[in-house]
Amino acid sequence: MFDSILNAIDDVVWGIPTIVLILATGLVLTIRARGLQFTKLGRAFKSIFKENEGHGELSGFSALCTALSATIGTGNIVGVATAIAAGGPGALFWMWIAAILGTATKFSECMLAIKYREVKEDHVLGGPFYTIEKGMGKKWKWLAILFAIFGVLAGLLGIGTMTQINGITSAVNMAFDPTSSHIAFKIGETSYTWATVIGGIVVTVCAALVILGGLKRISKVAEKIVPAMAIIYVFLGLSVIIMNATRIPAAFVLIFKSAFGFKAIAGGAIGWTLKQITDSMQKGIARGIFSNEAGLGSAPIAAAPVQTNEPVEQGLVNMTGTVIDTLIVCTMTGLSIVLALTNPDFFAQYQQAGWKGVELTANALSFDLGGDGVSVQFLLMLCLAFFAFTTILGWDYYSEKCLEYITNGRMKLVFIYRLIYILAIAIGPYFTVNAVFTIADITNGLMAIPNCISLIVLSGIVAEETKTYFNKYPSL
Repeated sequence: MFDSILNAIDDVVWGIPTIVLILATGLVLTIRARGLQFTKLGRAFKSIFKENEGHGELSGFSALCTALSATIGTGNIVGVATAIAAGGPGALFWMWIAAILGTATKFSECMLAIKYREVKEDHVLGGPFYTIEKGMGKKWKWLAILFAIFGVLAGLLGIGTMTQINGITSAVNMAFDPTSSHIAFKIGETSYTWATVIGGIVVTVCAALVILGGLKRISKVAEKIVPAMAIIYVFLGLSVIIMNATRIPAAFVLIFKSAFGFKAIAGGAIGWTLKQITDSMQKGIARGIFSNEAGLGSAPIAAAPVQTNEPVEQGLVNMTGTVIDTLIVCTMTGLSIVLALTNPDFFAQYQQAGWKGVELTANALSFDLGGDGVSVQFLLMLCLAFFAFTTILGWDYYSEKCLEYITNGRMKLVFIYRLIYILAIAIGPYFTVNAVFTIADITNGLMAIPNCISLIVLSGIVAEETKTYFNKYPSL
């Protein structure tokens, strides 16, 4: 019953209007910024390690790592698997489309966040709430507050806490108690193992120690963990691709056929269905947004405190996050799963077992790489644990800043929120995978709507700022 209600709300929030709005936003900004995600991508990567001068609290690299810490998480490992399971292999194609357009969106929202940020005595605050209030005018402050409310809900109930801790404990349980034979307790018909309970407690305590330390501690942890874990996971994905190179063309054929509604039907024929396209688009774009957060409005909150006087420069740096997150890391996961699904033996096991989330990803990687799968599952558990842990930290920061805007900087309320956030982490393992991801989809969609509206309205400012910057630095 609960899952049915959530699914009904999700279908409304992620209906055709929201999908069109997000894609249209990316398309408009791509045109207004003259396709800089294609023409200036090399320059963007060179800017990552550049040291800038200006107001702010973080370096550009620290801000990027903080943003990546919130994006490279369960969305890359669990989210891709749930998207393919629900929307078919074609969901991966729509993830790519959303990411390509979303790169221009990420550039624009982060650039505007720096342009319209609020420089206070002891810190800098910025994000879509100030972009809306200052860029669109005071009469639109209600829309800014609405975005901030949705941001708090997304951090507390969706992408920031329950999906991440749920993904971690699922991976821990799969690695240490795959048969779920050591039961700690039951809630209704659902049993929870000691691996799940202990894993949840350890992550909650570790998260609490960092969260209570504030932004600089979060950014320092992110700087160390994110690059190392991304490299390890990409190495794992590249190993799959190299070892299964001859099967990659078949995987791409399956992805494209599924994306445009072609699928196998009785007798081995190929059928076309509009529902297949709709499901692929909905799940692919929703999970793509969950993963890279382009258009969601979260990354601009991390970009705002950067030490820079050039908003466009940091916008370029932050747009690389979408490339790294979706076009590289998510693609590694998606291709690994699709490669496995093209094998009849694996597909039969998948249909019989009904694998979901991390189970599907782990079994696909194990199948692709061969062997007993134990070492692969353990390595995947480590990657997922660290990815998801940094996402928990990053989203605490995002949602805190949204709350700070709503409450006009009442830090006592922010501290109380931190305690509630930690409590949400603690209870996250005891929800179903489908429920937590559906809640995350809903809150993500609600955040994206006011943010995308503001980006379309302010697209002229994006075009003007971008043109001015590259006229000022013509050699870049």
